Amino acid sequence: MQHRMIDHTSAGSSSHKPTTFGIMLKQWRDRRSLSQLDLALTSQVSQRHISFLESGRAKPSQEMILQLATVLEVPLRHQNLMLSAAGFAPIHAETDLSAPEMTSISKAISFMLRQQEPYPAIVIDRYWNLLLANQGATRLLNTFIDPEKIQKLFYIDGKINLMRVTFDPQGLRPFVANWEEVAGHLLQRVYGEANSSIESEQSALLFDELMSYPEAFELWNTSSRSTHNDLILTTHFKHNDLNLRFFSTIATLGTPYDITLQEIRVECLFPADEETEQNWSK
Repeated sequence: MQHRMIDHTSAGSSSHKPTTFGIMLKQWRDRRSLSQLDLALTSQVSQRHISFLESGRAKPSQEMILQLATVLEVPLRHQNLMLSAAGFAPIHAETDLSAPEMTSISKAISFMLRQQEPYPAIVIDRYWNLLLANQGATRLLNTFIDPEKIQKLFYIDGKINLMRVTFDPQGLRPFVANWEEVAGHLLQRVYGEANSSIESEQSALLFDELMSYPEAFELWNTSSRSTHNDLILTTHFKHNDLNLRFFSTIATLGTPYDITLQEIRVECLFPADEETEQNWSK
């Protein structure tokens, strides 16, 4: 039996990437379930002009591209692609967090990570690669996986992918007591991210990799039909007599003008019960 695969053609594989602004515009309009008339009314542009832009009969100005991209909620990374396809230079930078111009923002993120101590907090990119972690997050990983094992098995191309660490049987998988619930939710999230925008081949590949792990296919088919009686999803880590239950919050930066800042997420874990508070304080 084959597991669910993402269509890499629709997700934006390198051999089928849109090559014109018109194609990109139509794909984003379809992605947002808008008709040409809907987009015209919302963006205050004539429907005829939208039609001409999509067919290539009209060439957009830079201002028009950004106006339509804003209405369509196109991420900054993809706005650059639309600009390039129309013959304009990209305008949105992708700056490393360690760059001098990021100092104030890096300080704010570091402050958030410190404030979360002793509980875990991490910073991840749009592909679930670990960028930063506080001491609590490092402690949580090392509680269940030997640090040398993490470096040997999961440190790939200078990054640690947390989805891979979670699903791999040599990673956190054996220590998640409510595995079916947690894994089913994570599969839904990665699948949604892979299908939420054009040019998402890497997310699609990640989803396919996760689906190749044991029991993933069965979880994918049953997770959407499960019922939940709890207020919030918790992850129950268990090892021998140690029980830890955490729920998480996810924060993003408000109104970013840089690709890196738009794509990073700060995830903080909080104890879901008194037992976790007591066990974690030991």
